[in-house]
Amino acid sequence: MLDERWKNAMSGEICALEFQRTWDLETLPPGKKAIGSQWIYKLKFNADGTIERYKARLVCLGNHQVEGEDYDETFSPVVRMTMVRTLLEVAVAKD
Repeated sequence: MLDERWKNAMSGEICALEFQRTWDLETLPPGKKAIGSQWIYKLKFNADGTIERYKARLVCLGNHQVEGEDYDETFSPVVRMTMVRTLLEVAVAKD
């Protein structure tokens, strides 16, 4: 049985995910499976070594997905630092 402090941390995580509208509940198409999830627990400590808080994170197990079966392509937008600098220079010049 989990300690009440861990249960509170998990409840806080669920509330935060719901508040941020992290997901939508959907009906699975026939033949498809849901992605699993797992709780990650971590203690945060004060400078003197005492426990500051109990932290729980809910993560999806995307590593169980199979390319071509569960997804077709991936995309991760990445901005180069030169582009950020250029954008900032334009903003400063127009100010």
